[in-house]
Amino acid sequence: MSTALPGDHQLTANEHNKLKAGTVGLFGVLFMALANAAPITAMTGNVPIAIAFGNGIYAPAGFVLATIVLTLFTIGFISMARYITTTGAFYGFISHGLGQIWGMATGFMATMCYIVFEGSLIGIFAYFASQAINTWTGATINWLLIALIGIILVGVLGYFDISIAAKLLGFFLICEVVLLAALAFSVLFKGGGPDGLMSDIVNPLNAFKSMPEGGGTNPAVMVGDPAAPIAAGAAALGVFFAFWSWIGFETTAVYGEESRNPRKIVPQATLFAVIALGVFYSFVSWMVIAGNGANQAITKSYTNAITMFTDLAVANLGGEWVRTVYLVLIVSGSFACALAFHNAASRYLYAIGREVPALRSNLGATHATHGSPHIASIVQTIITVLLTVGFYFLTPNGSDVLQGGYIFEYGLLALLGTLAILLVMAICSIAVIWYFWVKKVHTGNVFSTLIAPALGFLGMMYVVYLLLSNITFAGGGAAGSAFFVAIPWITLATFVAGLLFALWIKKSQPDVYAEIGRTVLEEAHERV
Repeated sequence: MSTALPGDHQLTANEHNKLKAGTVGLFGVLFMALANAAPITAMTGNVPIAIAFGNGIYAPAGFVLATIVLTLFTIGFISMARYITTTGAFYGFISHGLGQIWGMATGFMATMCYIVFEGSLIGIFAYFASQAINTWTGATINWLLIALIGIILVGVLGYFDISIAAKLLGFFLICEVVLLAALAFSVLFKGGGPDGLMSDIVNPLNAFKSMPEGGGTNPAVMVGDPAAPIAAGAAALGVFFAFWSWIGFETTAVYGEESRNPRKIVPQATLFAVIALGVFYSFVSWMVIAGNGANQAITKSYTNAITMFTDLAVANLGGEWVRTVYLVLIVSGSFACALAFHNAASRYLYAIGREVPALRSNLGATHATHGSPHIASIVQTIITVLLTVGFYFLTPNGSDVLQGGYIFEYGLLALLGTLAILLVMAICSIAVIWYFWVKKVHTGNVFSTLIAPALGFLGMMYVVYLLLSNITFAGGGAAGSAFFVAIPWITLATFVAGLLFALWIKKSQPDVYAEIGRTVLEEAHERV
């Protein structure tokens, strides 16, 4: 049985509200978390943006910087995971550290993040798929149809036993990593491109160098069409897109209740995911820029981003067939990422639902056979359909996949979700410190429970500052839209809604309030 925290009420889920324990092992949890981060989507989608509009050829330095900050955050995060196993993850951790009001408010924000992240990835999935179909057949298929097919497939997989999704995500992930690694090592073995290996572009101190107007390199040169000169970038945007590339690695804790040994699996998988992604992202982005050379990398990222990867892959790995493989994996990778975020969002909806009496028999219920949060999965599917249809019909020229699917649905929902999740991570870092050093529920290593989370908090808040300071620039072609303007207010409103809901529950239903964030895996909670 679970052991109560001093001054806390504990709740264990009944049989109708339990996820299926022991379903996934270390590799299953890893595959789902790494699929959330979507290596091929992150590299192909984010690196060119970081180059063209951020820190130019020093984009890899932003990935090194992000690795350092996120590792510090993770050290504190897994300190909490060793004692608390709950599918609510941030929601549960912050409830135990800072109390139910903060837990519910940030739980609302975290849930909103993963809900919109699926919509975001469906947008880029439709964009990649429509581009691939057009390349292969010359046909143009309405992107809304592609998106709806993707949403339905994701919803079906999310409904069943999570081990099915874990195996599928594992297969896609291995294919992505093999291709990107082969591409990167091919550049390394050749000694780089026209400018050599360019080792200075991975120095984290260079992450704060903005790309100058014209795309100047060192020594300064002009690239591109003089009639349409390349605008100056903002280093802050490059750093932000580096951090966005990791979003999802922290979902390892979401699967703790369904893993075989959460005490070991969640900390191991989380730390491995953040460091492995950091090394991989830094290396791949470095090698791709080096392989193209400074001028080519800047020009292609500004004009035809995907060719920075595909042209290099064709040249280094053996012919046009590689381009086809790359396009297939971009499509499958974005689909896998949407599926992984769907699973995370479903489990957050379920985690909140099982603690509210009126929702326990529906949103907070699990499937009798599959042990999955099937109703939460259906709700998440419906929300994603509404978001996608909304962007299609409400966006100016939304029927164009570049506008409706990529710039608006992918770009704006990614911006909203990343802003909110960085704030949740920052609050979680404070919750770790509060749990170990103010409430003193357990004793912990000074570095892992105090210094690391404090530095992680400062790092996260700095990135939030960078984002808000450059948010118009980050919005790109969608910066003038009403949805873009509303992004900070949606984030604030979601937090306030969770806070007010918790206060209302505290006043009207104190017994229910005592259970907020306290539903835990009975045999795993409060492990010593």
